[in-house]
Amino acid sequence: MVTNYGQLTYCTNIHGGEQWDEHFESLKTHFPAIKKAVSPSQPMGVGLRLADMASQTLIEPARLAEFKDWLTEVEGYVFTMNGFPFGAFHGTAVKENVHTPDWTTTRRLQYTKRLFDILAQLVPEDREGGISTSPLGYRHIYNQDEMTWLDMRKRATSHIVDMVAHLYRIREEKGRDLHLDIEPEPDGVLETGDEFIAWYADELVPEGVQILSDQLGITSAEAERAIKHHIRLCYDVCHFALGYEDHSAVIDALAQQGIQIGKFQISAAIKALMPADTEARKAIGNAFMAFDEPTYLHQVIAKHRDGRLTRFKDLPEARTGLLDMQVSEWRSHFHVPIFLENLGDLKSTQSDILQVLGIHQYSRQTNHLEVETYTWGVLPEQLQLPIAESISRELNWVLDQFTDHR
Repeated sequence: MVTNYGQLTYCTNIHGGEQWDEHFESLKTHFPAIKKAVSPSQPMGVGLRLADMASQTLIEPARLAEFKDWLTEVEGYVFTMNGFPFGAFHGTAVKENVHTPDWTTTRRLQYTKRLFDILAQLVPEDREGGISTSPLGYRHIYNQDEMTWLDMRKRATSHIVDMVAHLYRIREEKGRDLHLDIEPEPDGVLETGDEFIAWYADELVPEGVQILSDQLGITSAEAERAIKHHIRLCYDVCHFALGYEDHSAVIDALAQQGIQIGKFQISAAIKALMPADTEARKAIGNAFMAFDEPTYLHQVIAKHRDGRLTRFKDLPEARTGLLDMQVSEWRSHFHVPIFLENLGDLKSTQSDILQVLGIHQYSRQTNHLEVETYTWGVLPEQLQLPIAESISRELNWVLDQFTDHR
């Protein structure tokens, strides 16, 4: 729906379906109920997630026309998409495979182009469209030696530049204003705000200006403007909270470089201060381990009393650091309902969401706001509610934070 602070929706990666027909059935089941609870009197946007297989079906004119007719019927529209997970995202061990294939591959490039070709036909003419994507790849595949690391980044960056050219042509030929929103996350090649900004300024812009000015026949200044228009940051609040990042500082640094935020993904992680008492600390550790499950990576980032951070690839690996008394806090990458702050022995990073929304209300950063809690099926049983009810409650919680949201 349209609020005074941008368009608000939820990401349909909560609904299963690698095949389009399965995903469409989930949308038909849940979206009308969510819209009725959240946006009964005005159209509501959809944050559409399409797997590669689903995108190959939906790109067919007849199937796309069918979907557009359904959107008209239910008063829905698509303005943002999630192009991060390429394949299956539920009911299987996703873990680090969520990055596969990564941005070094033509498969990732062609998949993302297909998503934009679909979005260009779905997004309303008077609105911009965006698609979030992987932070180039999973770092632990490539960080064994410097040459492998540098080669990976160069190949991935060249494909991102190719995407700029594709989006530039769509804008010139069809008048559609679209952007690719890169999403830093734990253990991504681009993991933090600083890493994203450094890559953008030192690698993407210099390489992109050189290639695009030749390829598109535009000046260097026009090429840089095209990059900064079409490549943006997907600011997943959970991910930045996990890294204990200063949201105001990150947003200011982006502005100084002229880098736009394409989308805020409104999401929360789990956290806890680590007590000095050994038994109490073990209890906190057990509370974290209750969230260990085999589908997704749940990285842990431990903060030391001196400010240093120690990163663990998944919850089980963090056990080795549980009794390190120099550690003052743990945060883990498990998306939990954003309307919950207290989770028993643990808390959520809801306060980070409130801080980011406050910054956005004071100085609008983007037109796209998307709640993203995709873990309903693997949440501890006591946190599970019916999907439509849970999503509606999350969206209404966000609206309640806006003093004048319509």
